Amino acid sequence: MPKSRRAGPPEFLRNPVRAIVIAFLIGLGLATYGLASIWAPDLPVETLKPRWAPPPSTFVSLPGLSVHVRDEGRRDDPEPILLLHGTSASLHTWDGWTDRLKPTRRVIRFDLPGFGLTGPAAGNDYTMPAYVGVVIGMMDRLGIARATIAGNSFGGQVAWETALAHPSRIARLVLIDASGYALNSTSVPLGFRLARAPGLNRAFEYILPRSVIASSVRNVYGDPSKVDDALIERYYDLTRRAGNRQALALRMQQSPGASPRAEQIKTLALPTLILWGGKDGLVSPDNAERFRRDIAGSRLVLFDDLGHVPHEEDPARTVAALIDFLSR
Repeated sequence: MPKSRRAGPPEFLRNPVRAIVIAFLIGLGLATYGLASIWAPDLPVETLKPRWAPPPSTFVSLPGLSVHVRDEGRRDDPEPILLLHGTSASLHTWDGWTDRLKPTRRVIRFDLPGFGLTGPAAGNDYTMPAYVGVVIGMMDRLGIARATIAGNSFGGQVAWETALAHPSRIARLVLIDASGYALNSTSVPLGFRLARAPGLNRAFEYILPRSVIASSVRNVYGDPSKVDDALIERYYDLTRRAGNRQALALRMQQSPGASPRAEQIKTLALPTLILWGGKDGLVSPDNAERFRRDIAGSRLVLFDDLGHVPHEEDPARTVAALIDFLSR
């Protein structure tokens, strides 16, 4: 019986040079496919407006900015509610609250510079005084003399810093997992870590795996299963708004660590509600206790099962606490 022979390479691979060329082309093809799947250049704001800025969205001009804003509800409200989102979020984070509030109140929310459809700040100034200036500028443009101001995370810091700088313009303060004190984070979203990494953050101006956004959003929810594809798509699209990724890296550089005005929080003298997610690993609940101690007469409501964005994760429960506060 003849011995079986092990089959050799196909005829077209028996030429060593040809085999090397084919292997190179296969490797190049795989690398190109991999890069194509994560290649995510900036998107012009005009291409994003049809999906993310339908009515009642408008754009308000401030020096060097075209601010994406939604102004809804009762125009005769003597004390409108102004809502400020956090880092890498947008005015859409307040959809649930706005739906509940606008039948009886005037509710104003806008994309802060460097985020959403507003895009990069004039002169790349992402310092806190610049953000406070934008808030007051928007109030002036919209004819608001005095408002209740509510903010989440970084937006919470903008809120209390505005109350410090312009006490006559802020009637009440609502802090939702607000930043400002020195952080003792136990969990930081992947996107934030990449934005802080010198060099690597430049690469992410062009390359952005959707998985990075998905991981970052799930990180700030107490129950990650609530994060669906539509929510990830919104964060992904608005992160790619032209200039936003560069702006995030610059803001991280210009506003590192605790606020130099943190000790002045004790001087705030206005009705204050503090809402916090008990599962917040980015701005931990001990910050909530410090705000409560530092702001005389403030009220704290802790939601044990929610994360860093409790107003977005469970709008119904969190806005109920706000409505109760406003009725007092």
